[in-house]
Amino acid sequence: RNDGKEMEPSVFIAEILEQHPLAVEKAVISAEEMADFQSLQFTAQAPEIAAAEADFITPLLERFVMNVTALNSYLKCPLGFYYQNLIRIPSGKNEATAFGSAVHHALEKLFRRMQESGTDTFPSPETLVEDFRWYMKRHREHFTPEAYKRRMEYGEDILPRYYQQYVHNWNRIVSVERNIRGVQVNGIPLKGKLDKLEFTGKEINVVDYKTGDFDKAVSKMKGPDDKEPLGGDYWRQAVFYKLLLDNYEQKDWKVVSTEFDFVEPDNKKQYRRQKITITPQDQETVTQQLTEVWNRIKARDFYTGCGKEDCHWCNFVKDNHLEVALHDLETEDETV
Repeated sequence: RNDGKEMEPSVFIAEILEQHPLAVEKAVISAEEMADFQSLQFTAQAPEIAAAEADFITPLLERFVMNVTALNSYLKCPLGFYYQNLIRIPSGKNEATAFGSAVHHALEKLFRRMQESGTDTFPSPETLVEDFRWYMKRHREHFTPEAYKRRMEYGEDILPRYYQQYVHNWNRIVSVERNIRGVQVNGIPLKGKLDKLEFTGKEINVVDYKTGDFDKAVSKMKGPDDKEPLGGDYWRQAVFYKLLLDNYEQKDWKVVSTEFDFVEPDNKKQYRRQKITITPQDQETVTQQLTEVWNRIKARDFYTGCGKEDCHWCNFVKDNHLEVALHDLETEDETV
């Protein structure tokens, strides 16, 4: 055993030997072979799957347009990008995602009702909650009965308090759930759907609603550093939105900031917003990431995973024996 003690013999083998005089041969393993075996126990293995038929994958690549979800997905795991964003394997919403969608729906309806009123007056917090309830009821199949009751009560509690926190300060000149297409950066086609654009003249503050724990999201809003050389997913999202809107030729807009608006209160029951001001260096960094990822996608470099222990897609491939090869990550170039 690893602690140097002798392992217990197999009862099954011992019973056979009691009845049959079989010769026992002691296996001899060299120190070099043992070292190779032990190294495999500590080295992450990146699985590689078989390349898809060209007739299948080529049309997908020709139609592919980059969005920030695909960019983040590729940087996290190329194999995950292949399954989620390219061939788009269907996946059901989980409880947290469905709850977040209900909150987004209610806030979208709140601002649309304000715009449709023609008075810049927001409807009551009860209307906000009712729109939340409507979405939850329409999508209750994503919840267990217990989770549905818990999430419904939670939304009914936090949304009115969120409303009272911000209703008097909300910018009334907004565009909500705005789809942006037909944008190119470095020849790369981009698209995106943005929760809310707040206008001060032609200057824009992009607002992205977030549900979930603010404290756990702090690292995602940081730019590149020694711990996360590629930067956090939310930081990259903020920069991507600026690149998207600043290069949107149909409008003469300029993004001055992106703000992450957390609809769930933190542990101190406080509602938090985090505004990110984007520097030219940030834009250069994300443009470089975009370009390198785009080139790798076009080169069909997405059949090998990241090999991280907690990667859902790498483990999916390994567990279902779909790999055609395993690669030692210590020999791979992990930079993007």
